[in-house]
Amino acid sequence: MQPVVDTVTGRVRGAFDGGSDGGVAVFRGIPYAAPPVGELRFRPPRHPAPWDDVRDAAAPGGDPLVLDVWTPDPGAGGLPVMVWIPGPGLRDGAGPDPVCAAAALAREGVVAVSLTYRTGAEGFALLDGGTPNAGLLDQVQALEWVRDNIDRFGGDPGKVTVFGHAGGAMSAVALMTAPRARGLFRRVIAQSGAGHHALRAEDARRVADRLARRAGARSASAAALSRVPPDVLARAASAIAAEFEGGPDPRVWGERLSHPAALPFAPVVDGELLARRPVDGLRAGEGAEVDLLIGTAAEEYRRFLVPAGAHRAAGERELGETVSRLGLEAKAAGVYAAEHPGCAGDALAALLGDAFYRIPAYRVLEARSRVGVRAFGYEFAWRSPRFGGELGACHGVELPFLFGTLSRAEGLVGAGPPERLSGEVRSAWVRFARTGDPGWTPWNPVGRPVWRFADPYSSLVEDPGAETRRLWDAVPATR
Repeated sequence: MQPVVDTVTGRVRGAFDGGSDGGVAVFRGIPYAAPPVGELRFRPPRHPAPWDDVRDAAAPGGDPLVLDVWTPDPGAGGLPVMVWIPGPGLRDGAGPDPVCAAAALAREGVVAVSLTYRTGAEGFALLDGGTPNAGLLDQVQALEWVRDNIDRFGGDPGKVTVFGHAGGAMSAVALMTAPRARGLFRRVIAQSGAGHHALRAEDARRVADRLARRAGARSASAAALSRVPPDVLARAASAIAAEFEGGPDPRVWGERLSHPAALPFAPVVDGELLARRPVDGLRAGEGAEVDLLIGTAAEEYRRFLVPAGAHRAAGERELGETVSRLGLEAKAAGVYAAEHPGCAGDALAALLGDAFYRIPAYRVLEARSRVGVRAFGYEFAWRSPRFGGELGACHGVELPFLFGTLSRAEGLVGAGPPERLSGEVRSAWVRFARTGDPGWTPWNPVGRPVWRFADPYSSLVEDPGAETRRLWDAVPATR
């Protein structure tokens, strides 16, 4: 018999993932907000219309504002809740990903939720007459749905952990500092995303003006862009993102947006939802009531260079120019090259991985320590054998380990990845969701300990990559 749950807007009928005999119940495509179309485009999310019949929730939904729920027992009570905010980036769609299906987490005794939200221009463009940070507001709306409904699926609305990867991790850290989200969750796990990637309003307006021209709109207003078909707007946003990937021209974008780690679509410091960059809010003590676990993969940027062979094409000149653009001293090129002696592209990958991921994560840990709030750090160091072993511990490689979906990710992790490591990562995340402690020493500014997930064994490591990490001490923390 299929499981049925009565939510505040109507009953939903799910299915069993793994069979009705001890299987996990899954409910897919439950609307937490009305579809953001027509007059609701570029507007705050609205509550969905209620329904009278039992809604089929056995298959994924096509609406951008829906969520999926996995539960080991809809009739249970008080189970920890883990809410997944997916990436891969705030410019890209955040639809269901089979690699991130959460049945394995539910089998560990938690209620797992995965949501979709508006991304790119639809979710993060700052438009005249529009709603800033619509994508973040979607996430808040989803968390309010969790607060009001998750006990009906066996979960405890007072024990919610928000976890996410890349853009989802940036969103989770941003929500820690948003007064509108206060009280909706107790813990955050941020994977390969931190609190630096937020735009000043003037920079976001520059992006919006360029977006409007690309899309053929008369102005960068919600009224004008509402007339642009979503696929046309998405192509315009993708073209802008491509400009950033290729190195934005400072004559077009200005100094801040021309920084190599800048993003064109990201949370905006709008003075309403976000009063300042999330990392600055953390430095001021915001979000102190939220437990935090944050970290990165050890070789993040290889995901973006190795498959196309770009790391082999890069030379010492490109390495030196990137060092300069990032605001580091010229000697940094030599330090990175010495630490990564394979080729200039290997050093470049490490440099860009630090700029986008490792250093922002460390500065979030430093911000928490500054106000005396405990936090935990990690590094995922298992190296994928793909591309002749050159892909390494790249961006996103930990996801199939966390979700127990290694068989669905052979293109990323290869054949025969260590199942033991999958169980270890998942256990740590679930333990943190239950207790606020993943099982290792909290981060501190003296030893700077992080837990390194690796094979054949994992261990606590103090200040990994210390020599390159210290190079960034001279870079203003406003970066």
